[in-house]
Amino acid sequence: MEVKIKFVASGNVTSPRGFSAGATYVGIKRKAKDVLDLGILLSKAPCTATGLFTTNRIKAAPVVLSQQRLRAGKASAVVVNSGCANAFTGAQGLTDAAEMVELAAKKLRVSPEDVLAASTGVIGQHLPMKLIKAGIKKVVVSRDGGHELARAMMTTDTVPKEAAVAVKVDDIKFTIGGVTKGAGMIHPDLATLLCFLTTDAAVGIDFLKFALRKATDVSFDMISVDGDTSPSDMVIIMANGLAGNKPISHGSREADAFQQALSQLCVYLAKCVVRDGEGATKLVEVTVSGALSAAEARLAARTIISSPLVKAAFHGADPNWGRIVAAVGRSGVEIVESKIDLRIGNLCVVKAGCPLSFDKQELISTLRSDEVVINLKLNLGIGAATAWGCDLSEEYVTINSQYLT
Repeated sequence: MEVKIKFVASGNVTSPRGFSAGATYVGIKRKAKDVLDLGILLSKAPCTATGLFTTNRIKAAPVVLSQQRLRAGKASAVVVNSGCANAFTGAQGLTDAAEMVELAAKKLRVSPEDVLAASTGVIGQHLPMKLIKAGIKKVVVSRDGGHELARAMMTTDTVPKEAAVAVKVDDIKFTIGGVTKGAGMIHPDLATLLCFLTTDAAVGIDFLKFALRKATDVSFDMISVDGDTSPSDMVIIMANGLAGNKPISHGSREADAFQQALSQLCVYLAKCVVRDGEGATKLVEVTVSGALSAAEARLAARTIISSPLVKAAFHGADPNWGRIVAAVGRSGVEIVESKIDLRIGNLCVVKAGCPLSFDKQELISTLRSDEVVINLKLNLGIGAATAWGCDLSEEYVTINSQYLT
């Protein structure tokens, strides 16, 4: 079986066949050049659909609504706004989310039951429904509108985050596209993350759920910016089947290729999120190997990238590697100090539990790079995992101390 997977040039959420999108500015966010704050994603054919949602016990109204709609395993559209999360807004919030869906469904001429909702922004504020009602009427969806949708989802993001992969399995071709947003309140367990994934492949609902969970496990659940998760987080995937293949299911010949492509796309998008973390100046990749299990490796890697002390040291290019081993020591995973190896970039700083002599200036230079790679070996088993984070800067504090002012 021949399998080819490649990223699509300028790929986005509307790269798969049959998907269109559009966006407009309605006034929820502060006016700025080229700002957008309301968008719609549409498939011209009915989709098999599923999603994963925030683990925060406070759930935004659009999360509640979309979870309910996806119990049927189908959807054709998503309406999304930024600037207001419609979270902690009580019964009125649920009413507003339902109205936003009704307005979008009427605009698109689809059933409201097939439309999902997403909101991101300030918590505890009601949606300005007059603005949204007028704005939905103005949105024009098109095959080229994916880039607009990516901009409309942004809050403190500085760049849109989107990509697509083309997949060929023997004579079958399909595409998976995606768009995400997030820069703060990012932490494992989905992280203020919104992500919409689309594919023109036909995919059975059971396998689609499995594939999304597996892809998310190695991507969005392995990133951290600041240790917080929001009430709005969701990852949605819609498959419209316009590629004409037989539905992909467990054990089918396209299943492995679909899983591989989806995971690659999600990892790429997840890294885009932490690279653009609020105030971030560098991407940090941590791989833990030799753990007793994959679960322990995941826990250790996530603990390291989430440590404020580690993140602050990376920001200042401080060669204080002891903070890394201290973080794994408090993570709760099994360790034997005398077996630990630690490498930062190309420099080995600990071998078999013993600190090594190294060029301090070389390590400082490594830590000043745009990307810092850490490899920690526990040498106890075969469990391995990779997580991604960023540094913690003064700008992060400034952004989050002036969010509403």
